[in-house]
Amino acid sequence: MNLISDIIIFGSLIIFFSAMLQGLSGFGFSILAVPLITLFISPKIVVPILVLFSLVINIVVFSSARKAFKIKKIWLLMIFGIIGMPLGAYFLVVLDDNIIKLIIGIFITIFGILLLSGFRKEIKREKLSMIPIGIFSGILSGSISMGGPPVILFLSNQGVNKQTFRANLAVYFFILNIFTIPVYFWNGLITTQVLSYSAKFFPSLLIGVLAGNILSKKIKEESFRKITLVLLMIMGILSIISGLRLI
Repeated sequence: MNLISDIIIFGSLIIFFSAMLQGLSGFGFSILAVPLITLFISPKIVVPILVLFSLVINIVVFSSARKAFKIKKIWLLMIFGIIGMPLGAYFLVVLDDNIIKLIIGIFITIFGILLLSGFRKEIKREKLSMIPIGIFSGILSGSISMGGPPVILFLSNQGVNKQTFRANLAVYFFILNIFTIPVYFWNGLITTQVLSYSAKFFPSLLIGVLAGNILSKKIKEESFRKITLVLLMIMGILSIISGLRLI
């Protein structure tokens, strides 16, 4: 078996499980996929692929939770996320791959620890806080396809119920990705190699997100959440090690 075949097989498995996680919980696709796939594919190729895939995933997730969608919870986040995204895309273009891996690893590990510990902090001026959260999310989305953590922490902290959480995240990421893709084209990040890998990984993506949607009605969310967060922290540590060129 040659190297390209190995990449397609392992990449497809990673995309499948990451998409299933997203379908189940409403988040986690890029957080799980990026640190694993960037072990053998450049972040400059992986991130645009995941942005394209996120469009499909979020349409499927939203379709199953659309009745719970509440635009008032996220409209400010979307505006400032869009504002921050071009700066993130610029970082993706200019930063070295290993620096990007380090950023990914450190960020995922911290995010996993915060969620696993049940971190919560009362936010009294909710609308004002959406401005820095949205900008930071946009920068992360444009640079490493991980705009979710700041918004996930914010919505979790505000006690948003499961279905509203899933629906609002799906719309937020969809809108952000709609604006991200033209910026990626402008910066030369949507290449023939990106489109080729996307076509090969797409069946795994579709099967995974549909399976996650079905499982979301059958699996106890809290147990799955804890296992997932432990795995995410392991992925974060792997990404840090890779960024330091230790593997």
